[in-house]
Amino acid sequence: MSSTTSATGEKHSGSSDLNWLMRLLVVIEKVGNKLPHPFWLFLSLAVIVMILSAIFSATGLSAVNPATDKTVAVTNLFSTESLREIVAGATNNFVTFPPLGLVIIVLLGVAVAEQSGLIAAMLRGTIAGASPKWITFIVALAGTASSIASDASYMIMIPLGGLAFKAVGRNPLLGCVVAYAATSGGYSAAPMVNSLDTILGGLSTSAAHIIDDSYTVSPVANFYFNFVSMFVVAAAITLMTELLLTKRADQIELDPEDENDPENFDVTMDLEPKEKRGMVFAVLAIVVCAAILFFLALPADSFLRDEAGGFGPESGLMAGIAGIIGVGFFLVGIVYGCATGTIKTTADIPEMMAKGLLPFVPVIVLFFAASQFLALFTMSNLGEILAIKGAEFFGALNTGTFVILLGGWLLTALGAMFLTSGSGLWTLMAPVLVPMFMLLSISPETTQALYRIGDSTTNIISPMSPYFVLVLGFIQRYRKDAGIGTLLSFTIPLSFAMFVFWGLLFFIWWATGIPWGPGSATGYHMG
Repeated sequence: MSSTTSATGEKHSGSSDLNWLMRLLVVIEKVGNKLPHPFWLFLSLAVIVMILSAIFSATGLSAVNPATDKTVAVTNLFSTESLREIVAGATNNFVTFPPLGLVIIVLLGVAVAEQSGLIAAMLRGTIAGASPKWITFIVALAGTASSIASDASYMIMIPLGGLAFKAVGRNPLLGCVVAYAATSGGYSAAPMVNSLDTILGGLSTSAAHIIDDSYTVSPVANFYFNFVSMFVVAAAITLMTELLLTKRADQIELDPEDENDPENFDVTMDLEPKEKRGMVFAVLAIVVCAAILFFLALPADSFLRDEAGGFGPESGLMAGIAGIIGVGFFLVGIVYGCATGTIKTTADIPEMMAKGLLPFVPVIVLFFAASQFLALFTMSNLGEILAIKGAEFFGALNTGTFVILLGGWLLTALGAMFLTSGSGLWTLMAPVLVPMFMLLSISPETTQALYRIGDSTTNIISPMSPYFVLVLGFIQRYRKDAGIGTLLSFTIPLSFAMFVFWGLLFFIWWATGIPWGPGSATGYHMG
């Protein structure tokens, strides 16, 4: 078959049948663009919940909760008593919203580590000097671990991936895509707890309270699974890249280098001497912090243990894990900043904390609308009834837990194509999936782990993601005519590989009953 060269400079052999996929993505983009901003979406949903509560209350809709054997009826939110409670509780709904306090506490510490330059130096140090043989896996692993830098990870990892591949004589365009796929697709796979863990855990806790008001999903609920997932996702990306995408990259001719266009995108690979010194001090600080925590938790009557002397959800360690993690980032960030000179006076530290919180102000604004929606959804009892009816439906089908989990996995992956905000989508899905699955003996931690896979892996092929356009801009620095089709020809195989490998890991993990994290079981038992 003869080879041809496309308008984008791509050499292929009669291959270009991404037309059907392009049409599908155009449809997704058009539908997604018609969705309102998540803030207005949640407020609109709150109004819809109120209307539905009046309708179903009038029809006498109810269900029997198998956990309590009590009949649950719909509450009319337009009644005088309900309206009074809604007005009086708006402030409390927001300030007691579980993810709010957890996220702020963690981010105050992370902000110091990020603003001092520690996180960026860690990522650069991981890639610098990597062996050509292992460059794909190292870039992919660094990308999955980069979620500790939150959204800033994209601006760090994508150009670094291109530079790393170029440094070993490989196509830098492929390096950008590998870094993007690992950073975005593997966002939920991380070596340590990050802001997403606190957000999802808080939302899962709120949803679990529909069935069990004493249930708590901690920020480390999926820690074991996330840590292992980091290596599985990196391996999946590496396998697909080396077996298929390297050949695809060889078909793309790069533009001649422009001497007036800085090839490093204002990012350098190598660490400066002061940064290396700072990293040494930072590692020592981590060791010291870990040792202090270990010795504080060692006594049988330690304040970090629960009344039974263990480290369950009620223990000081688990209940205060968000604060402990925040303080850890805070202290290590200060040590690094002092060693490198990015922190010169004590006044620099609170300024870094304030500056580091700025990117998350939109999330806090979104939390206000989400908290009101969830409060009304809970107050109306619609969520509990929907969960009960859904559980009865699946129970009557007798399909088995595997099929139920598979359905939830695919539903999440589809939803993530339209709503690429991980916390935004979980805010919508958690109030239904978590309680429904609890009634089917599936723990909230299991449901949350399943959600993370479906949500993460399809983001890299969704035109609704703002980072989809970002990575396109980066690869156009190497090939100006590269378009959406060029990017999709790389991201679709990577998305498929992550979806399959990560999904297999989930079902194997669930089948063996290994805890998802400290004190996080795979099953839920009502009682």
